[in-house]
Amino acid sequence: MKTCNLCWTISTALVLIVIGMAYKFFVVGSVVPDTDGREAIILESTERDLVREEMRMFLSSIQKITGALSVEDMEATAKAAREVGAASQQAVPGTLMGKLPMSFKKLGFDTHSKFDALALDAESLGDSQHSLQQLSTLMKNCIDCHSIYQIQSSGK
Repeated sequence: MKTCNLCWTISTALVLIVIGMAYKFFVVGSVVPDTDGREAIILESTERDLVREEMRMFLSSIQKITGALSVEDMEATAKAAREVGAASQQAVPGTLMGKLPMSFKKLGFDTHSKFDALALDAESLGDSQHSLQQLSTLMKNCIDCHSIYQIQSSGK
Protein backbone atom coordinates (compact mmCIF):
# COMPACT_ATOMS: atom_id res chain seq x y z
CA MET A 1 0.00 0.00 0.00
CA LYS A 2 2.86 2.40 0.79
CA THR A 3 4.32 1.74 -2.67
CA CYS A 4 1.02 2.68 -4.29
CA ASN A 5 0.86 5.97 -2.33
CA LEU A 6 4.45 6.75 -3.31
CA CYS A 7 3.62 6.08 -6.99
CA TRP A 8 0.60 8.40 -6.81
CA THR A 9 2.66 11.11 -5.12
CA ILE A 10 5.41 10.88 -7.76
CA SER A 11 2.86 10.77 -10.59
CA THR A 12 1.04 13.81 -9.23
CA ALA A 13 4.32 15.71 -8.85
CA LEU A 14 5.33 14.87 -12.42
CA VAL A 15 1.95 15.93 -13.79
CA LEU A 16 2.21 19.27 -11.95
CA ILE A 17 5.72 19.81 -13.32
CA VAL A 18 4.54 19.07 -16.88
CA ILE A 19 1.57 21.44 -16.45
CA GLY A 20 3.89 24.16 -15.12
CA MET A 21 6.29 23.73 -18.02
CA ALA A 22 3.47 23.75 -20.54
CA TYR A 23 2.07 26.94 -18.98
CA LYS A 24 5.51 28.59 -19.21
CA PHE A 25 6.02 27.36 -22.79
CA PHE A 26 2.57 28.07 -24.23
CA VAL A 27 1.29 31.03 -22.20
CA VAL A 28 3.96 33.07 -20.42
CA GLY A 29 6.99 32.89 -22.69
CA SER A 30 10.28 34.62 -21.94
CA VAL A 31 9.23 38.14 -20.99
CA VAL A 32 10.20 40.77 -18.45
CA PRO A 33 8.65 44.18 -17.79
CA ASP A 34 10.57 47.07 -19.32
CA THR A 35 10.97 50.65 -18.10
CA ASP A 36 8.84 52.06 -20.94
CA GLY A 37 5.78 50.08 -19.82
CA ARG A 38 6.02 47.44 -22.51
CA GLU A 39 6.95 43.80 -22.06
CA ALA A 40 10.41 42.88 -23.27
CA ILE A 41 10.53 39.51 -24.99
CA ILE A 42 14.00 38.07 -24.39
CA LEU A 43 15.33 36.10 -27.36
CA GLU A 44 18.67 34.87 -28.60
CA SER A 45 20.14 37.11 -31.30
CA THR A 46 19.22 34.75 -34.15
CA GLU A 47 15.65 34.44 -32.85
CA ARG A 48 15.34 38.21 -32.49
CA ASP A 49 16.62 38.62 -36.05
CA LEU A 50 13.99 36.15 -37.29
CA VAL A 51 11.14 38.05 -35.60
CA ARG A 52 12.42 41.38 -36.88
CA GLU A 53 12.75 39.96 -40.41
CA GLU A 54 9.12 38.87 -40.27
CA MET A 55 8.09 42.38 -39.21
CA ARG A 56 10.07 43.86 -42.10
CA MET A 57 8.28 41.42 -44.44
CA PHE A 58 4.93 42.65 -43.07
CA LEU A 59 5.98 46.24 -43.73
CA SER A 60 7.23 45.45 -47.22
CA SER A 61 3.96 43.67 -48.07
CA ILE A 62 1.93 46.58 -46.71
CA GLN A 63 3.85 48.94 -49.00
CA LYS A 64 3.23 46.65 -51.99
CA ILE A 65 -0.46 46.39 -51.08
CA THR A 66 -0.94 50.15 -50.79
CA GLY A 67 0.91 50.68 -54.06
CA ALA A 68 -1.24 48.08 -55.80
CA LEU A 69 -4.45 49.46 -54.30
CA SER A 70 -3.55 52.97 -55.46
CA VAL A 71 -3.80 51.74 -59.06
CA GLU A 72 -6.56 49.23 -58.27
CA ASP A 73 -4.38 46.24 -59.18
CA MET A 74 -6.21 43.59 -57.19
CA GLU A 75 -4.04 40.75 -58.49
CA ALA A 76 -0.89 42.42 -57.15
CA THR A 77 -2.76 43.25 -53.92
CA ALA A 78 -3.62 39.58 -53.40
CA LYS A 79 -0.09 38.45 -54.26
CA ALA A 80 1.50 40.86 -51.79
CA ALA A 81 -0.91 39.87 -49.02
CA ARG A 82 -0.43 36.17 -49.63
CA GLU A 83 3.37 36.52 -49.27
CA VAL A 84 2.91 37.02 -45.51
CA GLY A 85 -0.18 34.92 -44.96
CA ALA A 86 -0.36 31.87 -42.71
CA ALA A 87 1.76 29.75 -45.05
CA SER A 88 4.76 32.02 -44.41
CA GLN A 89 4.91 31.18 -40.71
CA GLN A 90 5.89 27.54 -41.21
CA ALA A 91 9.61 28.28 -40.70
CA VAL A 92 9.28 29.46 -37.07
CA PRO A 93 11.20 27.07 -34.81
CA GLY A 94 9.39 25.55 -31.82
CA THR A 95 12.05 26.85 -29.44
CA LEU A 96 11.23 30.40 -30.50
CA MET A 97 7.48 29.81 -30.17
CA GLY A 98 8.04 28.73 -26.57
CA LYS A 99 9.65 32.05 -25.70
CA LEU A 100 6.81 34.14 -27.10
CA PRO A 101 3.90 34.98 -24.78
CA MET A 102 0.46 33.71 -25.81
CA SER A 103 -0.91 37.19 -26.52
CA PHE A 104 2.01 37.88 -28.88
CA LYS A 105 1.38 34.57 -30.67
CA LYS A 106 -2.33 35.36 -30.96
CA LEU A 107 -1.56 38.75 -32.53
CA GLY A 108 0.89 37.11 -34.93
CA PHE A 109 -1.49 34.33 -35.99
CA ASP A 110 -4.31 36.85 -36.37
CA THR A 111 -2.13 39.13 -38.50
CA HIS A 112 -1.16 36.28 -40.85
CA SER A 113 -4.84 35.29 -41.03
CA LYS A 114 -5.89 38.86 -41.85
CA PHE A 115 -3.35 38.97 -44.70
CA ASP A 116 -4.85 35.73 -46.05
CA ALA A 117 -8.38 37.17 -45.82
CA LEU A 118 -7.24 40.32 -47.60
CA ALA A 119 -5.74 38.21 -50.40
CA LEU A 120 -8.89 36.11 -50.79
CA ASP A 121 -11.20 39.11 -50.78
CA ALA A 122 -9.00 41.05 -53.20
CA GLU A 123 -9.28 38.17 -55.66
CA SER A 124 -12.95 37.38 -55.15
CA LEU A 125 -14.44 40.84 -54.60
CA GLY A 126 -12.03 43.06 -56.51
CA ASP A 127 -13.03 46.03 -54.33
CA SER A 128 -10.05 48.23 -53.52
CA GLN A 129 -11.95 50.17 -50.83
CA HIS A 130 -12.83 46.93 -49.04
CA SER A 131 -9.19 45.82 -49.22
CA LEU A 132 -8.05 49.19 -47.91
CA GLN A 133 -10.41 48.84 -44.95
CA GLN A 134 -9.06 45.34 -44.29
CA LEU A 135 -5.52 46.70 -44.39
CA SER A 136 -6.43 49.43 -41.91
CA THR A 137 -7.88 46.84 -39.53
CA LEU A 138 -4.86 44.59 -40.00
CA MET A 139 -2.45 47.40 -39.18
CA LYS A 140 -4.12 47.82 -35.78
CA ASN A 141 -2.47 44.51 -34.91
CA CYS A 142 0.92 46.02 -35.76
CA ILE A 143 0.22 49.06 -33.61
CA ASP A 144 -1.05 46.93 -30.72
CA CYS A 145 1.96 44.65 -30.87
CA HIS A 146 4.50 47.47 -30.97
CA SER A 147 2.77 49.29 -28.12
CA ILE A 148 2.76 46.17 -25.91
CA TYR A 149 6.06 44.47 -26.75
CA GLN A 150 9.67 45.02 -27.63
CA ILE A 151 12.21 42.41 -28.60
CA GLN A 152 15.49 42.26 -26.69
CA SER A 153 18.48 40.02 -27.16
CA SER A 154 19.70 37.79 -24.37
CA GLY A 155 23.18 38.34 -25.77
CA LYS A 156 23.54 34.76 -26.97
